[in-house]
Amino acid sequence: MTIMHSGRWQSTNGTAAGVQPPVEQQVVSDLLDGAPAHEVTWTDPVTGASGFLVVHTLVGGLATGGTRMRPGCTISEVGDLARGMATKTSVFGLPVGGAKGGIDFDPRDPRAVGVLERFCEAMLPWLDGHWVTAEDLGVAQSRIDEVFARLGLGQSYHAAIGRSADPTATMERVRAGLQTLTDDGLELGEVIGGYGVAEACLGAADSLGWAATDTTVSIQGVGTMGGGAAWYLHEAGVRVVAMGDAAGTLYSPDGLDVPALLDLRDAFGEIDRAGVPAEVQQLPREAILSLEADIFVPAAISYAIREENASEVAAKVVVEAANAATTPAAEAMLTGAGIPVLPDFVANAGAAAWAWWLLQGQVGTDPQDSFARLKAEMRSKVAVMLGEWRGMGIAPRETGRVIATTNHAALAGAEIAIP
Repeated sequence: MTIMHSGRWQSTNGTAAGVQPPVEQQVVSDLLDGAPAHEVTWTDPVTGASGFLVVHTLVGGLATGGTRMRPGCTISEVGDLARGMATKTSVFGLPVGGAKGGIDFDPRDPRAVGVLERFCEAMLPWLDGHWVTAEDLGVAQSRIDEVFARLGLGQSYHAAIGRSADPTATMERVRAGLQTLTDDGLELGEVIGGYGVAEACLGAADSLGWAATDTTVSIQGVGTMGGGAAWYLHEAGVRVVAMGDAAGTLYSPDGLDVPALLDLRDAFGEIDRAGVPAEVQQLPREAILSLEADIFVPAAISYAIREENASEVAAKVVVEAANAATTPAAEAMLTGAGIPVLPDFVANAGAAAWAWWLLQGQVGTDPQDSFARLKAEMRSKVAVMLGEWRGMGIAPRETGRVIATTNHAALAGAEIAIP
């Protein structure tokens, strides 16, 4: 375990401060419940903000997971998210471990960019050789890329690109993929995660015998993940009846005009109420839990569904788009009430899976190839989980955990093959 204070490395194994962190610590049998391989804490010397890196598992010397920034972020939260990333990469058979970064700071503060840059600079030993990070709550991918460029790392996939057989060609392939536009003119990398959530919802509807056009969905959060899911569900003919952000809940039982509302978002994922049509009901933020909908998608903060509010959930299925959206106690209450929860490590794994397919050259610049592969993989996993739920009463999370553990054991000792 490695600990950092105020920008200096300190290691519990007696290694001198400032050295490279350990390269590898495989965890196979303890993938889901064991202690993380490495934990790092950091204090910003300018603002006093706390930052954390938790590497739950390494595969082939690498781990992947985004960096978030929010007031109140804790190492416990980051550890839960790192475990989720380890499970996520294993479910999709990706040859990389799981990690997560977090900073306890307000992303709206004008000092936030400086805090992020100093955090990444402090984490250089990891970012240079072992940790592939990306956007997360409060941190846009464009901001991550700007910081990486200033630190001389080029791109946030740097650690993996550096291990490829031809780093220059791999960098060109990654940049071309990230610049790919969909038929709607959207950057593929910005929407692929939300597309995966939408496919998880559509797969759930299909597994339960619901036609897409007869299915209703409510979504808490309209950022990259929630907004993307809303967009693609709307395109598929699903009625998105509620969308929630920090300012409240927008509700229409006949279905919302999703594209119009998404156009009203600001940089922090909030909808400008001045442009909301008069016929749309404006309700309190917490009202979204109790609104009638077939599927509820928590796509904002972690622990949105807790023991004290789980009984308010009116949906028939919960699809976790946010990481750790449901606490264990709340999920037990939901499953006990006959409401299956499709876990985050499957439902929101689209962006992570796509990034690794791109790194390995398994998808390119044709967005339809990426959409088709993600649709097939997401639908098949959802079908297995809900098949076990309907046939045996096994919670989807438990089925997903079995898939993850089996895949991770098969990947133990694997070498990363990046052309």
